[in-house]
Amino acid sequence: MEPGDPLGLHRVLPETDPDQALPLPQRASKLDNDPSKIFESEILVEVETLNIDAASFRQMEEASSGDSGKVGQLVLATVAKRGKQHNPVTGSGGMLVGTVKRVGGLVSERGVAVGDRVATLASLSLTPLQLKRVIAVRPQSAQVDVEGTAVIFASAPFAKMPSDMNHRLALAALDVAGAAPQVKRLAKPGDTVLILGAGGKSGLLCAVEARARVGTAGKVIGLESHPPYAKELSSFNICDAVIELDARDAVAVRDRVAELTQGECADLTFSCVNVPGCEMAAICATKDRGKVYFFAMSTSFTACALGAEGIGADVDLFIGNGFAAGHADHTLEMLRTDNRLRSVFERRYT
Repeated sequence: MEPGDPLGLHRVLPETDPDQALPLPQRASKLDNDPSKIFESEILVEVETLNIDAASFRQMEEASSGDSGKVGQLVLATVAKRGKQHNPVTGSGGMLVGTVKRVGGLVSERGVAVGDRVATLASLSLTPLQLKRVIAVRPQSAQVDVEGTAVIFASAPFAKMPSDMNHRLALAALDVAGAAPQVKRLAKPGDTVLILGAGGKSGLLCAVEARARVGTAGKVIGLESHPPYAKELSSFNICDAVIELDARDAVAVRDRVAELTQGECADLTFSCVNVPGCEMAAICATKDRGKVYFFAMSTSFTACALGAEGIGADVDLFIGNGFAAGHADHTLEMLRTDNRLRSVFERRYT
């Protein structure tokens, strides 16, 4: 049996140009998703559910004129063409949950066995995936129940599904598990933290974590454009202020944040929105030498860099990384210990 490359290069199909070096799986146009090919550096998974990232699911819904059933057809078409769920418009994917079917000899030390249920913590945009059919589409949670097979590379992170919570609840949280740990790393006591899209999945986790980190001397400001989410966020008393505004209106966002901070603006801003065009709101509402963390996959990093330069904003820009050491355990523990957070996730996403 072939060992396979730890980064998954053995699954990358060659480009049309024979002189072009093989890209890594996430950048590849197409992956070999044949589950009958056995490599000792792979874990084979029987897939139950895909959790599509929010920006990708929204784009597919809009492309389908709001018909969620057609989202399933788009997923099938993308996987058939590319060998992975790599949205050609947003460039993003999501993650999945399934049951381990085979563990290669070179990855036996990763602590997983045949029959274990796992969630991938690497993007579907780099995960070889073969689908037989779509069983159901769940728009509220951006989840798609499927029948299929996926491959986990030796270098790809994953988590065993917890036994003390519904798998849909755990999947929804693990999809954005990298958000709260980044807040923990960056937020300091006394900081003013602004969260765009604070009423959504990642936004709620960031708000709860920020509240714990900044303390009574700090301030948490949540911005949410969806009225029901804004109202619910206000009722939790996590945020010192909740702004109901469209994050695409950079000037309005800047002015409102400046008003709430006596002209200081935010020390740290997290963008957790699922629509494009919100980059400048995050930058404009952050003070000089502040930090802006773009967790949303709808972000244009060109717009961030050139936009900040164009207005002379001296801020540190962080590219969102969905992986942080221990992030799965950290986020699941938040659901276990915060009943408000868990009740929202259970109601919306299960």
